[in-house]
Amino acid sequence: MNHGNNERLLINEVATRDGFQMEAHFIPTEDKIALIDRLSGLGYAKIEVTSFTSPKAIPALRDGEEVMGCIVRRPGVVYTALVPNLRGAERALDVNIDEFNIVMSTSETHNLSNLRMTREQSFAQLAEVIALARGADVPVNVSLSCVFGCPMEGEVAQDTVLGWIDRFANLRVQGITLCDTTGMAYPTQVQALCRAAMERHPELQFTAHFHNTRAMGLVNSVAAVEAGIRRFDMSLGGIGGCPYAPGATGNVATEDVVHMLQCMGYDTGMDLEGLIAATAQLQQLVQHDLPSQLPRAGHRLTRHQPPADFPEIVARAAAKRDAKEYHA
Repeated sequence: MNHGNNERLLINEVATRDGFQMEAHFIPTEDKIALIDRLSGLGYAKIEVTSFTSPKAIPALRDGEEVMGCIVRRPGVVYTALVPNLRGAERALDVNIDEFNIVMSTSETHNLSNLRMTREQSFAQLAEVIALARGADVPVNVSLSCVFGCPMEGEVAQDTVLGWIDRFANLRVQGITLCDTTGMAYPTQVQALCRAAMERHPELQFTAHFHNTRAMGLVNSVAAVEAGIRRFDMSLGGIGGCPYAPGATGNVATEDVVHMLQCMGYDTGMDLEGLIAATAQLQQLVQHDLPSQLPRAGHRLTRHQPPADFPEIVARAAAKRDAKEYHA
């Protein structure tokens, strides 16, 4: 592994969309706004605020316009949202979104299960969204699901993934997110795909998006960094998941990955203590334990008090040493 040498990485937060949409109860609008405003001051490059999907499909994010319209937008932070179709795009434009994040799967079965469309149908619909965005001068990022494997089909061929990247690149999107939607990625696979994608399309901004389903989220993040990826999606507290992956856990936890990358010498631009405090706020909102590790254990250099009887331990050790030296 390489030392980061203070190289800058860009961190994107997805908990307020990818995470909240999976929660069992509705997070009040004012609480979403307060959390996003808090996150805005912690050093993120981008925050995925909400989704402009039909409220019937994702009732947890039915307040997308109100949230987007009430947050305090901090200069330098990109406020993005998931935009599924032309109607969602029009709603997003009405609240002056900074970026469209559009989604489809590289797996036919997953795309049909998740979006109720074939991949070709999704592509045709998203091409219309991209055209609308271009006319409004709004950048578009494409999140490609299941690029590292599908829970129903198994492996997804690298050539298949690259083919879909080619097609979106031809529509002049700004970026592509390589999504490990169900936590099937492993490090050598991550490096191979990331390198192939960046070599093929150096003009695109590539982002890595990992889930921690099989406890490989952290090592996959390192693999992506060493392959050259400089943008990462993460989720505060590790919330999120996929309904089509039995046993799946959430995304990699922002605070866990940021801590690791900072220890390795990378500049994430993030306020780590602020992240830990925000995680406590998030846990109150979702009303359940979070899978992230750092808030429980603390930074690796967090100091703890020795045992209460430590002076007595020292004294007994000194007495044994002195007795041994006396008899020597």
